[in-house]
Amino acid sequence: MALPTIPDYALPERLPTPRAPFALDRNRAALLVHDMQRYFCAPYGADAATRNNGPLRRATANIARLLDAARRVGVPVFYTAQKGDQFRPDRGLQADLWGPGMSATPEHEDILPELAPSEGDITLHKHRYSAFQRSNLDQLLRARGRDQLMITGIYAHIGCLCTATEAFQRDIEPFFVADALADFGPDQHAMALNWVAATCGVPIDTDDTLATLTAGEPA
Repeated sequence: MALPTIPDYALPERLPTPRAPFALDRNRAALLVHDMQRYFCAPYGADAATRNNGPLRRATANIARLLDAARRVGVPVFYTAQKGDQFRPDRGLQADLWGPGMSATPEHEDILPELAPSEGDITLHKHRYSAFQRSNLDQLLRARGRDQLMITGIYAHIGCLCTATEAFQRDIEPFFVADALADFGPDQHAMALNWVAATCGVPIDTDDTLATLTAGEPA
């Protein structure tokens, strides 16, 4: 039931064509950094942050670029983070698939230091796959006049995909930043991109996202 050991793989370079006509607009968008905690990053290996070809290293670097741009132009930034030592009934069916989960220690709960939240960012305590479940993400987005969500983090085919699907069902346009996501492997990563493209949102890469966010700075 534990998380698998994740081998290196190349992040996708060719993106599927989306069914959705959504166009990213920095005045409508918010950035989500999904589950970039030490516990979830550990399966990539202790040296994942330094291996040139590791998916976590590349995704982390791209998330950092997006965070810098978003904060600079006033795009709201949200994080998800689970709490350790979850009460078994509260953890629910996730315990049947993944075991007891993380411990309430910095070695498990902390977000990677290179992606640490800054003042003004909002961290949501996560309970299920989707960032919307048992959180007020929807209300926080709407209070800020935001109806687009740029999704980054791990794992692409689990929580990130569920978040994109639920965003769509709440009339929030999802943008799935393909090279700012990581997964169990290339097949799962590609499946998530294809699912989003076919059903609910727009796969996009970091460079194109940054070009939109920073065009004509300042906001």
